[in-house]
Amino acid sequence: MSLIVDIKKNLGDFHLDVSFEMNGGVLGLLGASGSGKSMTLMCVAGIVKPDSGRIVLNDRTLFDSEKNINLTPQERRVGYLFQNYALFPNMTVRQNILCGLHNEKDTAKKDRVAREMIDLMQLIGLEDHRPGRLSGGQQQRAALARILVGDPDLIVLDEPFSALDSHLREQLQIETKRLLKRFGKDVILVTHSRDEAFRLCGAIALLDSGAVTAHKETSLIFSDPESRSAAILTGCKNVVDAKKSGEYSVDVPSWGLRFETLKPVRDDLCAIGIRAHHFDPETAQNRFKVRCGEKTESPFEYNIQFRFENQIENSRDVWWLTAKEKRKDRVPEELGADPADIMLLYK
Repeated sequence: MSLIVDIKKNLGDFHLDVSFEMNGGVLGLLGASGSGKSMTLMCVAGIVKPDSGRIVLNDRTLFDSEKNINLTPQERRVGYLFQNYALFPNMTVRQNILCGLHNEKDTAKKDRVAREMIDLMQLIGLEDHRPGRLSGGQQQRAALARILVGDPDLIVLDEPFSALDSHLREQLQIETKRLLKRFGKDVILVTHSRDEAFRLCGAIALLDSGAVTAHKETSLIFSDPESRSAAILTGCKNVVDAKKSGEYSVDVPSWGLRFETLKPVRDDLCAIGIRAHHFDPETAQNRFKVRCGEKTESPFEYNIQFRFENQIENSRDVWWLTAKEKRKDRVPEELGADPADIMLLYK
């Protein structure tokens, strides 16, 4: 499967200018609220028409402004799962699923396919229930079933877990990943949750102010985000201005420190990022004296704010995240960071 998206849309105060490609699997569109994620999905699905550009799915042109091509949503073979699942409230589960087979004229075949999908989605016994009687997970499975019976070439999921509590959200993420793998469908997942993107997506495109700022395999975008905005979007709490001081070293003026790096430093360095869990009192490299301050406790971890010994007064505190079983009662006097964990961020 291949998808090429290269589109622009002027929405007054907001300009969408998105360009990316995917070649199978699950691609996550990760960004803050208002970054253009859902608008991109709607353009791909044909709900919104871009001002210019093109969208090509499996060598089939869905939209091309120069060639005056703009296929209808029904012609695009793109299954769209909305945030609220968009099940018809006055229809039963079976009736909702049958809506995905509206192009099939053979009634017997429609009934057979619907029964098979109800079985696969573990909805047996709920066929005659309306959406209001279903749990959040059951509603999502019913909505996915309605999409999958239409045999789409691409599935787009718009924040499908955002309305669920944390326990159900994690359960459904695992279940959805399993279902999508079983059906072999390629997926674009819109999310603002970096944890969700990390669990579900093979690759991630980061959106910021209507543009793609990075597009990499998921593991790479977290280990080497390359830009300040990408580091922040992937959850790095410690992003600070820095400048090159050597081929493998950087200066951080506001901390009064020099860090050694594993990767060579380019001249256009503007900042570094150090993830909160990468500080360690046992690490010998990039080891400096600290003064620990505010501590926030969660069930399994401590979030500790600290300052380096020579850190300038008006600079922000630094964050250290440590597992409780690793944390001793004694507050460490020094913390280190492995050179491999110094993320180099460029303009």
